[in-house]
Amino acid sequence: MSHLLERRIRTASEARGFAVTRLLTHWAEIVGEETARVARPVNVSYSKGGFGATLTVLTTSAQAPMLQMQLPQIQERVNACYGHRAISRIRITQTAPTGFAEGQAQFAPAPTPEPRPDPAIKARAAEAAGNVENESLREALAALGENVMRSSKRTS
Repeated sequence: MSHLLERRIRTASEARGFAVTRLLTHWAEIVGEETARVARPVNVSYSKGGFGATLTVLTTSAQAPMLQMQLPQIQERVNACYGHRAISRIRITQTAPTGFAEGQAQFAPAPTPEPRPDPAIKARAAEAAGNVENESLREALAALGENVMRSSKRTS
């Protein structure tokens, strides 16, 4: 699958100035999980006749001051990804958490929706725990049984 998408990813990333697509695909590994949660790379621009490029990083306005303090470490890690001092400057662009398509700052993956409970599984779990006299223990065992039956149904 990666071989099929490699050319398309490279074409799209080169349009944004990313000579090394690894910076985009492995951002969390390069800068660390905490930084990747609050920022993402958007663009690499090269000045005419100058040495080094400018990396533009997108973040929310609340996170920008903390990110500003981490710029030397981010620059060092990004340059290690390139293998040489390719990035001479990092520019922080701030945006609201929602907005235009280009400026949306959703850094964490969307949560997966909770699966709807199956009434048959719920009934079987309640029946299995029905002989327990203590009500709170019976409810806890029924919930546990429901989770076990639901997870075993997914794996089979």
